[in-house]
Amino acid sequence: MRDNPPSADEGPFALPDHRVLALGGRDATTFAHAQFMNDVTALPAGHWQWNGWLAPKGRVIALFALLKLDVETLWLLLPDVDPSDLAAKLQRFVFRSKVAIALRKDCEVSGAFVAPAHARGAGIHQRLMVDAESVELDFSGDGGARTLYIEARNEVRHSTESANLSADVLRWTASDLAHGLPRLPASQADRWTPQQLSLDRLRAYSVKKGCYPGQEIVARTHFLGQAKRGLALFTADAAVAVGSEVRAGEYALGTVVSSAPGVEGHPALAVLPLERDDAPLSADGIALCERPLLGGLAR
Repeated sequence: MRDNPPSADEGPFALPDHRVLALGGRDATTFAHAQFMNDVTALPAGHWQWNGWLAPKGRVIALFALLKLDVETLWLLLPDVDPSDLAAKLQRFVFRSKVAIALRKDCEVSGAFVAPAHARGAGIHQRLMVDAESVELDFSGDGGARTLYIEARNEVRHSTESANLSADVLRWTASDLAHGLPRLPASQADRWTPQQLSLDRLRAYSVKKGCYPGQEIVARTHFLGQAKRGLALFTADAAVAVGSEVRAGEYALGTVVSSAPGVEGHPALAVLPLERDDAPLSADGIALCERPLLGGLAR
């Protein structure tokens, strides 16, 4: 149940490719701060940030929105990532910390292409009801208004995930890509550094907060100015497969890391050299048209 819900033709619609992993307990914030690439202790309660978990070599394993409901309750909003697998991997580092990691099977994630009723920017609007808990997030950017909802009910929801995602879900993914939020399938996990994914645009990592897995690589790249690759947005006349080489004639320049093939224009994100000429580009033999990345999604 939501305050001032959008009209039927504006949404909301389920986002079955988004799941919630909860970290709870006295050491939840400390544990997350030590493991993840952004500054969790500096994040005020009632706010959220882009964040991620890196491999020791500084490659992004998972990219997510981290919600700090309070100092002992964090939610990781995971697009595309298997939450059970991530929970098992994180559990190995708990040791004696007082933190519990749990998949919130009772949470249903949905979205709508409307302005939030209450949430603004990085602020979380949380509402407690008799039989449910509702969270509203502002996912708006320069491409238009978007609201993401998380509803936790006193019952376990059955998965509605389908191999055939709805047109609204594909449009939501396309909006993520347009704003430079890479949607990383399993094939692209543990392959790219935060700088190669241009995650500075989202303020998704910190080079000042101290140690975390992969921090040395991230800091060295930042302070020595060694970032030579970043994200580029393209549209095409046909779908381009994730993992495809982006080529300039005979030369391979980079790799497609995200795509929304069911959307008009078939948008895709690729990791490419930051300095390159204006030679025509293609992938899978399909001509690519570069578009400027939209802003406004940093939190």
